[in-house]
Amino acid sequence: MGRIRLQVVIALLAIIVLAVVLGYAAVTATTVTLPEAGGTYIEGIAGNPYLINPVLSQANPVDQDLVALIFTGLTRADVDGSILPDLATRWEITEGGMVYTFFLRDDVYWHDGAPFTSSDVVFTFHVMQDDAFEGMPFLSSMWRSVVVEQLDDYTVRFILREPFSPFLDYTTIGILPAHILGSVDISVLSQSAFSTAPVGTGPYAVQELDLQRIVLAASPDYYGEKPYIDRLEFFFYPDAPSLLEARRRGEILAMSRVLPDQLPAVLEDGSLQLYSAPLSGYNLVFLNLDRAIFQDRNVRQAMMYALNRQQLVNDVLGGQGIVTHSPVLPDSWAYNASTPIYEQDLRKARTLLEESGWFDDDGDGIRQRGDLRLEFTLATNADDPIRVQLIHAISEQLLKVGIHAIPETVGWEELVGQQLRLRRFDAVLSGWQSLPPDPDPYPYWHSSQVSENGVNFAGYISTEADALLAEARRTTDLDTRWSLYQRFQELFAEDVPSLLLYQPVYTYAVDESVYGVQIGPLSHSGERFRSLPAWHLSVQRMLYSEARERGLISPTTR
Repeated sequence: MGRIRLQVVIALLAIIVLAVVLGYAAVTATTVTLPEAGGTYIEGIAGNPYLINPVLSQANPVDQDLVALIFTGLTRADVDGSILPDLATRWEITEGGMVYTFFLRDDVYWHDGAPFTSSDVVFTFHVMQDDAFEGMPFLSSMWRSVVVEQLDDYTVRFILREPFSPFLDYTTIGILPAHILGSVDISVLSQSAFSTAPVGTGPYAVQELDLQRIVLAASPDYYGEKPYIDRLEFFFYPDAPSLLEARRRGEILAMSRVLPDQLPAVLEDGSLQLYSAPLSGYNLVFLNLDRAIFQDRNVRQAMMYALNRQQLVNDVLGGQGIVTHSPVLPDSWAYNASTPIYEQDLRKARTLLEESGWFDDDGDGIRQRGDLRLEFTLATNADDPIRVQLIHAISEQLLKVGIHAIPETVGWEELVGQQLRLRRFDAVLSGWQSLPPDPDPYPYWHSSQVSENGVNFAGYISTEADALLAEARRTTDLDTRWSLYQRFQELFAEDVPSLLLYQPVYTYAVDESVYGVQIGPLSHSGERFRSLPAWHLSVQRMLYSEARERGLISPTTR
């Protein structure tokens, strides 16, 4: 009798379990999991904002991060570098690439409720044209050569002096509100209260701002894709190590950037997800080509063959870099994948040096040619520990072939203002950051930029390179530009005007409770928020039929 009761109990339990399983299967088969709106995202940032103004923010990554959320431009750059409409719905290019006419949205409002019009666009570009403009010289020099015309409330025309193929890149800059700043003297724009209470047209509006944090609230009037997250809080910390401590104390959900020396500690936090993407820019050793030892192309090529750049990336950067072979980055449409690659080859380096008459006759480990020693100072900024490690590692690698690079660290202001700008250096390890989507290398390598106001710091002068870069800027035909840039990259690899090292990798740490995070190649750190509309902090389960009726899913979604 007891055995029969036991069998009955077992049978009943089996029926219950089967019912639960079938019930769960039925629910999951007829429902979908969807993001749920609401919540507050909290991130820690190393540094403080100073100028939350799109035309003045380029020097500070914190300002750039916030500008990306608060402001929008006529256009925006997609992940592949292509230019897409934003405040403008479309544009027309006429007169052989010298006239651009933009047609604007008529449903956009500033965060204070005022309507956006073409007056705001004209005002913004006139700010950058003003002689008193305090922002980056490359912005003012470009916009001062452009005529800006307001055709009506929602149409703007730009007239260029000559065709300039990278022009659309410059239209991605955030637009300023003329009704707020129109009466402000441009010479004191950086001192305006606007930088501490900015008003934009972006997805988030400033709610609170003090020395410790900024609070952004989703703008109800935003014209683009509405984000799920209602509120963003960014806490400001003095440096990167402070972010890690804040995370350990449970103060933040995310760390704005994880530096190479922090990776081991961050990986110990099992609830953090790491997202990495190449950052638009590259680090290199600028060679002062006025120096006698660098005027021999064999010497410059030998230096490249002496370097093990992958080892530098692995040992010093913890793998957070991509060895680069061209001043045009690999994710660009103009990249030449056939560009000659310099892998470490010590025998070839020594052969090239000896072909040019460089020998170590006195046995001190350093080569000489006549009265010249193959010796120079390799400087970088003292406040960057990664770069300081790099110049010492590079020095060790070069010494293996008899080249003596003497490491030197100086303050950032001296490095840029005294050494690079005035070309009072032998070699400097530095880099380009936040390069625009258009691959135009003209500002960095054309001979016209060898001046105190230019940034061709190496002093690279090549008749062929000049012709290639100038023509690529003038033509609007993409195939022609591609061909010109292919040859320029081959020429650069042959000439080696400076030593290319690596493209930095941006690593972002976000708590696993934040869903939907994705990042792709970044022009600047603020572009990590490109996918922010899809981020969410919670999910909801809904009947498939209801979700479909409400337009929350496509007919094929399950």
